[in-house]
Amino acid sequence: MKTYIELIKPRLSATVIFSSFAGYLLASTEQDYLLLSKLLIGGLFLVGASNGLNQVYEVNTDALMTRTKNRPLPTKRISITSAFIFSLVLGLIGVFFLFTINLRCAFFGALSCLIYVIGYTPLKTSTPISGFIGAFPGAMPFMLGWVAVSNQFTLETGILFAIQFLWQFPHFWSIAWLRFDDYMKAKIQLLPSGQKDHKSAFQIVFYTFWLLPISVSPLLLEYFNINSTLDLSLIGSILIISLGLIFFIKSLKLLKTKSDSDAKKLMIWSLIYLPFLQIIYIMDKFV
Repeated sequence: MKTYIELIKPRLSATVIFSSFAGYLLASTEQDYLLLSKLLIGGLFLVGASNGLNQVYEVNTDALMTRTKNRPLPTKRISITSAFIFSLVLGLIGVFFLFTINLRCAFFGALSCLIYVIGYTPLKTSTPISGFIGAFPGAMPFMLGWVAVSNQFTLETGILFAIQFLWQFPHFWSIAWLRFDDYMKAKIQLLPSGQKDHKSAFQIVFYTFWLLPISVSPLLLEYFNINSTLDLSLIGSILIISLGLIFFIKSLKLLKTKSDSDAKKLMIWSLIYLPFLQIIYIMDKFV
């Protein structure tokens, strides 16, 4: 059982589930614990299924890399067939739980799993565009919590999707920068130019810059008298802009130095930025 839990990458799954939980809290006017339980269980199972199927496909490339060679499949602690069946059943159960909430929730959950497994995963070894494809399923969890409550795809869900979509580029490209040599062993191409160069660093700066206005867009919409049920106060906006400016400055530092140490600092700050942004949004609503 411990090995199967390892297969679904529990730490990564936990961060995804937190995003869904944050989206749920932002959309809800009263707490529905049954709906929340279905959302968290369904989301956890789907993310676990995606991670498991990803490893089934990449068992040979995982065996080549230092970071992944000790995973359950390369070490043969689980057979490929067992991992495939386990992950597939997990995914179907996850979709079922989301379907009991509403059809849109199940659709977006299933779509994210499909794009991740049959889009992002096979493209990783052939084109840097895989990062762009992978950003779509990665951006689903934040908006999925809102869809679970509202059963609608609206301006608010688009904003939540856009925040997590843009955030992924500096986050995953900083990781790809740090693990470049390891990825090259398996011929995995994640950096936008395929190299640790000025073009890749510039792309990181570009997406980090646009993350700033999108992250405070609810306040901007209010300024232009555009109705939205996703609110953000001036104080909350200032806090998020402060986080974003630090994020942006760190991306500029990487553009200047092209060093692994600055890529690591950027990666660490990306792990701080998203959950703190979500917490600020939640506190802004309830405090």
